[in-house]
Amino acid sequence: MTVTQIELGGITAELTRKEIKNIRLSVNPPAGAVRISAPRRMSLDQIYAFAGSKLGWIEKQQTRLREQERATPRDYVSGESHYVWGRPLTLEVAYAKRVPSVEPIPSGLLLTVRPGADAARRQAVVEAWYRAELERAAAPLVARWEPVLGVELQRLYVQRMKTRWGTCNPVARTIRLNSELAKRAPEYLEYVVVHELAHFFEASHGVRFRALMDRFLSDWRELRAGLKRFP
Repeated sequence: MTVTQIELGGITAELTRKEIKNIRLSVNPPAGAVRISAPRRMSLDQIYAFAGSKLGWIEKQQTRLREQERATPRDYVSGESHYVWGRPLTLEVAYAKRVPSVEPIPSGLLLTVRPGADAARRQAVVEAWYRAELERAAAPLVARWEPVLGVELQRLYVQRMKTRWGTCNPVARTIRLNSELAKRAPEYLEYVVVHELAHFFEASHGVRFRALMDRFLSDWRELRAGLKRFP
């Protein structure tokens, strides 16, 4: 079995070749990832032709999944699914007279709050944990990429943002990362870190910026496309 990625009109699809007779295409939750399973002997042109004929259907399914994720309320109660680094974990809520905390456990994610904590308080504890998780994961990434790009960051901020995964201030030499990145697979965090550090050299997303990204992170286009599909 071989797995590769192909581009379909701005949509990145995961192509797997198997010992099967017929080609299959699926759009998968939560973010609408596209997966194609094709017979080993099927030509790439045939695969593109098949997938291209399904683009309209793919886009409709992705839109439905994005709207579904946005519409799903979170009450922060036991049994809910919450994503951590790209994996859905089942939340388990416990009440105890101690400092609130969140920790991964074999069965999912354990949220411990004080008795009587309402939904808003439970949410605040979880979001604070996401911020701490992202800070923990982002710090070594920044340290690794600073010498590669030849930049020095003065400060890293993590906060929840509504419309951006990251921002930077080249003058102050700071970057801000969206704490929601802690819900996505780790490679997306690395892409955003490199993206923002590259802006220290080029403010726009023009030819020079794209050349920098090509030089330092060859699969950045696929990562960008994947991240765009998340709410």
